[in-house]
Amino acid sequence: MPIFLPVINTRFKAVTSGLGTATVIAACLTPLTLLAQDQPGSPETRSQPQGQQADADPIPLVPGEPIWNSFHGQLNAQKYSPLEQINTDNVGDLEKVWEVHTGDVSDGHGDLPPTVWSATPVFANDTLYIGTPFYRILALDPGTGEEKWSFDTQSTLEALTQPALKNRGVAYWEADEPDAGEACQKIVYLGTMDAQLFAVDADSGQPCASFADNGVLDVNQWNNTNAEWPLSLLQPPTVVGDHLILGWAGKDWAFEQAPPGNVFSINARTGEREWTFEVLPEEMREQSGTANVWTHMSADEELGLVYLPVSSPSPNYWGGNRTESAPLATSTTALDIETGEVVWSRQWVHHDIWDYDINSAPTLMDITVDGEEIPALIQATKMGFLFVVNRETGEDVWPIEERPVPGGDGSVEGEVYAPTQPFPTKPAPLLDQSEKPKVWALADAVSFGQCSALWEDLWYEGMYTPPTTQGEGALTYPDSSGGVQWGGVAFDPENQIAVVNTSHIVQYVKLYSREDYDKADSGSGNESGFSPQAGAPYGMRLEVARNWLGMPCWEPPFGELVALDMTTGDVKWRRPVGVSQQYGFFMPESWGSPTIGGPAITAGGIIFIGASMDAKVRAYSLETGEELWSDQAQAPSVSIPAVYEYEGRQYVAFIAGGNSILKDQVGDQIAVYALPE
Repeated sequence: MPIFLPVINTRFKAVTSGLGTATVIAACLTPLTLLAQDQPGSPETRSQPQGQQADADPIPLVPGEPIWNSFHGQLNAQKYSPLEQINTDNVGDLEKVWEVHTGDVSDGHGDLPPTVWSATPVFANDTLYIGTPFYRILALDPGTGEEKWSFDTQSTLEALTQPALKNRGVAYWEADEPDAGEACQKIVYLGTMDAQLFAVDADSGQPCASFADNGVLDVNQWNNTNAEWPLSLLQPPTVVGDHLILGWAGKDWAFEQAPPGNVFSINARTGEREWTFEVLPEEMREQSGTANVWTHMSADEELGLVYLPVSSPSPNYWGGNRTESAPLATSTTALDIETGEVVWSRQWVHHDIWDYDINSAPTLMDITVDGEEIPALIQATKMGFLFVVNRETGEDVWPIEERPVPGGDGSVEGEVYAPTQPFPTKPAPLLDQSEKPKVWALADAVSFGQCSALWEDLWYEGMYTPPTTQGEGALTYPDSSGGVQWGGVAFDPENQIAVVNTSHIVQYVKLYSREDYDKADSGSGNESGFSPQAGAPYGMRLEVARNWLGMPCWEPPFGELVALDMTTGDVKWRRPVGVSQQYGFFMPESWGSPTIGGPAITAGGIIFIGASMDAKVRAYSLETGEELWSDQAQAPSVSIPAVYEYEGRQYVAFIAGGNSILKDQVGDQIAVYALPE
């Protein structure tokens, strides 16, 4: 198959709702430049950026003042603070200065589903804004935790698309030139699982009557193809100027035909839809679905571009219904902020049959490579790859090569296989993919050879071994939960050092014919077990490769923190991160832990991160990787910490909410740390 394919069919649709006639005509007269590129290192589609046209002034890539007003800290997703009051010399003195327990928590044993809470605290308007998994907004005093106001969406607390009640926080917007005396010149937004987007005044917590229907936008009104579920708004909108760029989450592995991936631009003041971006080709939308954007996005306002991490089409582990080209699926795609038009796109997995969603916002960075200053972005992936391209054009910074990958074993009817996949030459893969992961001798011994027997029965021919119906299935490493999860890459722009946490997890996937699946199905959990892929000829089962004691069958470490010199693409250091925990026992630190969440970096030379099974929050040296401080939280902090300054004092805020992918421990804690006064 060609490496880069032209986007012949329409991927962008200007929607007349909320648009003036002149705007619609201008959109129609602005053509896409469509390029068919067969050589590596070129973007799939490319046109010239239209430039910044929003009402608000563009925010520089590296603002001069400390900002932590979005999910990744800043719109560039760097997760970087220039604050240095807390540094390597004094971070060991950090103490908890306040904590809040929201009460919005469930372990799943009562009337409510369990909670998964991955919110980043947002610091703006001299307030700390928090979204909860019961779909409430809390506005807290950033120095004391005292509640200023709260808002309850009264949303239904049902797990409509996820195995748990889930929330990743709120988004914040303020007018560049506020209207004096008018409400809602500063707005906080919260989405719900049933596809309602709420807008409330950031000062009072009262609904914004001028936004949509008295402060509530029904996003599900645009769910008009294969509407198997509501377009769940678990991730806060990406705020770019006066635009809310909105993706949605669905139900993994459940259906062959599902809502197709759309991204919406919403006016931040009024809630009117400005444009809709459609990922899948028109001919594929009815028969497939998803390829949605369920995680946060990043943007460069000066270039006028928003960067979309796009997921895989449905069904996830069989692609016989979507053998046509879908070049924008499992990609990083750059859109013009004003029009939704594709400027460039790079597909990172061709014909994705591994659920290798691009699951984190690309991190934007200016780097110096061989003496040349490059406007770059780095896209972390579940595969443990870090793709680095020019964020203006999508072209390689270091060569990205198309390499042959395994085909099928003949057991899966109707499937097609991409003969090659993109591999970055730099940075090197975060996980060793050169051979089958080694069986952990300890886990094998205590299970009397169970692990080595499983390894013998799992098909593996290297990275991108396809699913099979044979034996126990195909070994997948890295697996669909990462690699790198949605926390993505943090970046220190002063020293040009990137930091990323990565999990080392081995799973195995098996496809079952419809008849065999109905006999075998014994339920599923969070990111594991049986799933029907209803409508497809095959259901599937995905399991973590463990022995009967629950021990991983592969060698540790199970998670690492990695620092990269972005001037060379080389690893600066790497170390195990966190501690694994099983049955109440903590394992040796050298084994590390799988991680969910992401790091934050400060000018004080500190990396702050939770993310691990042992529910500790930690500080590491950016220069050496040495652990400098830790504290015990209520549950794993599967979020990105917030770093902010208030009344001259620097704070670090963690949310400890838990995620059953790591372990069954939930929490409702907001824990905030500072140096002693």
